Amino acid sequence: MRAALASCLFRNGDVAHNLERAARFIRRAAEGGAELVVFGESFLQGFDALSWNWERDRWIGLPRDSAPLAELGRLSAHTGADVLMGYIERDGESLYSSAALFSGGRILRNYRRVSPGWRVVSRTDRHYREGADTGAFLYRGRLCRVALCGDLWVCPERFAPCDLLLWPVYVDFTAEEWPRELPSYALQAYGAAPRALMVNSLSRDPDSLGGAYLFSEGRIAARLPLGEEGLLFAEI
Repeated sequence: MRAALASCLFRNGDVAHNLERAARFIRRAAEGGAELVVFGESFLQGFDALSWNWERDRWIGLPRDSAPLAELGRLSAHTGADVLMGYIERDGESLYSSAALFSGGRILRNYRRVSPGWRVVSRTDRHYREGADTGAFLYRGRLCRVALCGDLWVCPERFAPCDLLLWPVYVDFTAEEWPRELPSYALQAYGAAPRALMVNSLSRDPDSLGGAYLFSEGRIAARLPLGEEGLLFAEI
């Protein structure tokens, strides 16, 4: 399988802009032969789009049948590339940090982050929730799991074993901090799977330097430079 990790710049609260950027990257990835395109955590709305005020945030969350997610399904079907997109999901009266895997125009898997690090716990109420299902699923002949950012640190045992880990994150380490932290991410992923795809988005508010990585048996097999938008192609 040929995958592409899309490290690109989002704008907090600007779904139209983020969707347009995603569409460009999906088309470029498909032209490069990618069968799967992976974006960072909460890319669609931006990781810092929420205010922790439910009456405002409810309108930022997107149901699975919303127009932006339908457009991602159409892009997947049109280009022939599957898409894993991080987004803030609204389901009834609840919000989740989720990632939807689109294949052939439909959602093949919708994963909800199981760790609370996506939200400010002291400022959130029952409307902000975590998921419970970390189960593996068969994808293109491989046993796969999806994790979101801190999941691998809070409950790593729930993500093993599998053949391939898909790991969208949002981290805002500095250029000095990230090289020191990165090896621990590779080792943490190895506890779940021999191969892992990890991608971070770029942001300017606050600064996030992005980056994309293929981890193989606890080592960094390929990477995208920090601070640059781009696609990392990886053969799995």
